[in-house]
Amino acid sequence: MPFVPILMPQLGESIAEATVMHLLVQPGDTVQADQEVFEVETNKAVMGVTTSCGGTIASLAVGEGETVAVGTVMGLIEATQEEVERSGAEVVAEGATSAPAPQAAAAAEAKPADDGAHFRTVGEFREGASNIGSSPAPAGSGRDLPVPLGVRGAHYLSPRIRARMDELGMTEADLAFIVGTGEGGRITIDDFEKFLAYTDMWPSRKASPMRKSVAGSMQRTWRRPIAGAGRPILMEPILLHRRNHERRPGLTLYFLRALALALAEAPECAGYMVGGRILTPRRIDLGVAVQVKDGVLVPVMRNVDRFTLDELIDEYNKVVGQARDRRLDDAYKGGGIATVTNFGGFGLTYGTPMPLPSESLILGVGAVQKVPVWSDEVQCFLPVSQAQMVASFDHRVVDGGDIGRLMQRIAWFLEHPEVL
Repeated sequence: MPFVPILMPQLGESIAEATVMHLLVQPGDTVQADQEVFEVETNKAVMGVTTSCGGTIASLAVGEGETVAVGTVMGLIEATQEEVERSGAEVVAEGATSAPAPQAAAAAEAKPADDGAHFRTVGEFREGASNIGSSPAPAGSGRDLPVPLGVRGAHYLSPRIRARMDELGMTEADLAFIVGTGEGGRITIDDFEKFLAYTDMWPSRKASPMRKSVAGSMQRTWRRPIAGAGRPILMEPILLHRRNHERRPGLTLYFLRALALALAEAPECAGYMVGGRILTPRRIDLGVAVQVKDGVLVPVMRNVDRFTLDELIDEYNKVVGQARDRRLDDAYKGGGIATVTNFGGFGLTYGTPMPLPSESLILGVGAVQKVPVWSDEVQCFLPVSQAQMVASFDHRVVDGGDIGRLMQRIAWFLEHPEVL
């Protein structure tokens, strides 16, 4: 009987590999066409690998915890000739470890349809170019290592060192705390190898695909001049509105909606610089940061300025739930122009959130606190509920005055939640 391969599919434009999380079948099991047989983790989400035809699992070529490249044969299905002809599946020899993957190749070559969000094109191109070909980082991050710090460092790295860094998946940021012994403070290959040997003595764990994705995004973000601004927000109107609302919308949704209305009036505050041009968003698609295991996912809600708070509740709850399960629908992936992150849920009163490489603006919200505020009416301090609102932005695109006016407008909307 013919053997049909189970191939690691192309799960996204910028996905080159995935890690096997769970085996859902074993050799000898009977499977149907399109049945999920592996659960894999990419740097963006947890997804399923399915069969191309029905039959019996003849063998599995990968195990849990293994990282698998796109197009790899993950297992073989023993199928009847009739099933192969019905499904159109390709056949390989028993024991094959590689096979043509027309479906994966077609997905890799295909371009996403233009849905009007030109920011998705700019942002996802940058994400994909930076992620493809990445490899695991070496053991040890360098944090708290007793390596002497100095003002000099890796001003020049030889081709030999760069080749070793590429081999290990390292970046220049990983060498920032090494003081070179070469001329002018240059890091030599001996310095580099001694450092690697030293880090081998420290406890470590393999960075997950999610962690590596977050690290890569933050490194690319930091190449830009990111500035920050903050101001307190009176929370009493929001808290009262939420208490009186039968569905009790999430606090983050209030800020998401207020940001959308403010950006609809001043979209240039979420512009994106490309060369000598500043691109202005054509629609208000906003992300919401959701904490997941070992990282953060940012599902994107579309046209947030066009729907009321009440109309957004169901969709907001849906995308947040999907993000926490790491099973986002494609409709909520990528293309955002700005993001809201509520770090106040972790008890933090202030923070410096970093925008995604494909965005120029992120709005952070701190924990609600009771603080004394002077009242001219009664001539004394009164306790009020406040939260710190922080905006981090690309200073090449906007200045402090622009962000100040944007935050004033956001504050007005939040103080009048009935208009949201």
